[in-house]
Amino acid sequence: MSIEDERRIRTTRYIVMMSIRIVLVILCGVLVMLDAPFLVVWLPLCAIGMAVLPWLAVLLANDRLAKEKPGRFDRHRRRARTLEAPERRMIDSE
Repeated sequence: MSIEDERRIRTTRYIVMMSIRIVLVILCGVLVMLDAPFLVVWLPLCAIGMAVLPWLAVLLANDRLAKEKPGRFDRHRRRARTLEAPERRMIDSE
């Protein structure tokens, strides 16, 4: 993946998370104006979301995307062979 594509993906991720934060700010204002039931529960949830989202957005925007490279032992992997039935009789436990 090119650097520009990776940067575009990280920027899009950041913008989406900040948009969710804006929606939470607006939702808090609407809940206060409407004097919604369980306001004591909704306001702390929105406040926690508004506090955690910027932190997560910055962490995820600065994090590089995972590179898809083969594992260390992939080239040495063998296909499992099916074993043939033995010619002699086997002792069964039952």
